[in-house]
Amino acid sequence: MNAYTTVGDGIVNLKLTAPPQQSIGSDQILVKMLAVSLNYRDLLVINGVATWKPQSRRIPVSDGVGVVLNVGKDVSEWKAGDIVAGIYLPEWLDGPLTEEKYVNPLGGAAADGVLSEQVVFHRNAVVKVPDHLSPVEAATLPVAAVTAWHAVSCRSQVAQGESVLIQGTGGVSLFAIQFVSALGGIPILISSSDEKIEKAKRLGVASAVNYKKYPDWEDKVLEITNGKGVDHVIEVVGGANLNRSLKAIKTSGTISFIGLIAGLSAPINTYHFVTKNVQIHGIESGSKQMFMDMNKFVGQEKIRPVVDRIFSYNEIGDALRYLESGAHFGKVVVQF
Repeated sequence: MNAYTTVGDGIVNLKLTAPPQQSIGSDQILVKMLAVSLNYRDLLVINGVATWKPQSRRIPVSDGVGVVLNVGKDVSEWKAGDIVAGIYLPEWLDGPLTEEKYVNPLGGAAADGVLSEQVVFHRNAVVKVPDHLSPVEAATLPVAAVTAWHAVSCRSQVAQGESVLIQGTGGVSLFAIQFVSALGGIPILISSSDEKIEKAKRLGVASAVNYKKYPDWEDKVLEITNGKGVDHVIEVVGGANLNRSLKAIKTSGTISFIGLIAGLSAPINTYHFVTKNVQIHGIESGSKQMFMDMNKFVGQEKIRPVVDRIFSYNEIGDALRYLESGAHFGKVVVQF
């Protein structure tokens, strides 16, 4: 069995190795990986950035789908041939996130991930993927899709006819567009690219603002909503960008705060936060129950993830550099 392992900081130091074969415990399953998808977090881990830096060699990447090869003697819910995806936080099965559940996220500083030909999972740490999706499509779900579902459906609880401001065209944002549209909401997009805006309109975007042409995009969003502001914001930029989201949101609206692109801190206009009676939800991926609920919805609505480009297993370096470039529209996937 081969796996890619961090043997130093940087993509250049991601090496194909042969880790010791893991035995399967009575409550575990052995999965042959079929495809993995990449997230910006994977670059932070591989490049050894801040708290994402592994203190020892790690197999990176959190999102992947595979076929069950074998199961432990106490496992009855899975069998050889099942197609499954691992959950990002293996201890967060249901309910609210707690300190006890927020441990050992896949492919991070503390736990190995799925950039390996075979992976051993606990019986509870996987979910069945929607039947209509290919492994390449299903591999995009564990982080980006579940995070978007957590924000759109569980916390903001977007309803028919409600407007939702979605920022950018990254993985979370594209899933948010698809979920909002399928729920009957009105997706409003901001992006720096007219080309990406046109692609996003085919996913259900009702209105869009190019923030390079209109740097004060929040004013344009207010125009679109006749001065009222949007019902919900999917905030994926973070930092001081929250001030713009606070200006664009209606009174008593909700903001699902996801992104850290603009930094870990910023001065915030708390006057707007208070006087608009806004709810701000911090969004951390999602639980296994959320994943299963989302998969049911994806299956019912026949939603297909947007895949930008597929690389082969031996092209992982190229795939990561392509992700790093930001040129993609949709998920970057590595197929085994």
